Amino acid sequence: MPRFLRALAGLAGFFLIWEVIVQAGLVRKEFLPPPSVVLVTIVEQFGEVQFIRDLIATFLAWAIALVISVAIAVPAGLLLGSIPGLRTATAVIIEFLRPIPAVALIPLVLLLIGGGPEAKITLAVYASLWPIMFNTIYALGEIDPVLLETAKACGTGKFRTMTSVALPHTAPFVFTGVRLSANIALIAVVSTEFLAGAKLGIGNFIMQASTGSTRFDLVLAGTVVVGVLGFLINGGLEMIGRRAFRWSTVDREAVS
Repeated sequence: MPRFLRALAGLAGFFLIWEVIVQAGLVRKEFLPPPSVVLVTIVEQFGEVQFIRDLIATFLAWAIALVISVAIAVPAGLLLGSIPGLRTATAVIIEFLRPIPAVALIPLVLLLIGGGPEAKITLAVYASLWPIMFNTIYALGEIDPVLLETAKACGTGKFRTMTSVALPHTAPFVFTGVRLSANIALIAVVSTEFLAGAKLGIGNFIMQASTGSTRFDLVLAGTVVVGVLGFLINGGLEMIGRRAFRWSTVDREAVS
């Protein structure tokens, strides 16, 4: 069975177990509606203009944040990976910033730039740039020294060596970092929408549905949509990676 179908079979099995647990009365339907109810609610919401706007707002914020993360993390990773002194000088501040959860910075970001789309994009960039940057640094450290010495012996300059030797080698690692960061960025966007009270977004939809309402089917509908979106993003990027870098073993070697 193809991998994608196995994944769908596993998802269907999860929904089946969920349905059986609720229908058996182990959990009250008012608190945990069964998938048969939630899926109908999802279909209904896709007929609502506001829900479509929320979904588009979340997706656009995710896409913008991921592009910005790549634009920042790849050059930073190349610099830190190729200049040991610079990496040593910045190691302390990087290791200080890296463990800080993006959601912990929500109050600070709201004070500095407000609560518009910029807030969730900023926090998503902060959360998702680390895997890309560290995979880039790791990839540079794994380059065969013979390749670099050969390029140097042929009179190739540092910039040309970086673009013709380093970048092709790091590309699969960078792409794996992007795939890891894609879901991290989605989590950060939705979390910020939920906690910071964004005007648009799936996180805002879930927050409104859970505030002063007994429509838990709406809460779960938004949650399931986010999960499906993350599944499709990861699956799509994984498929692209397998086709573009089928010669690489990066999935077994890259670090997060």
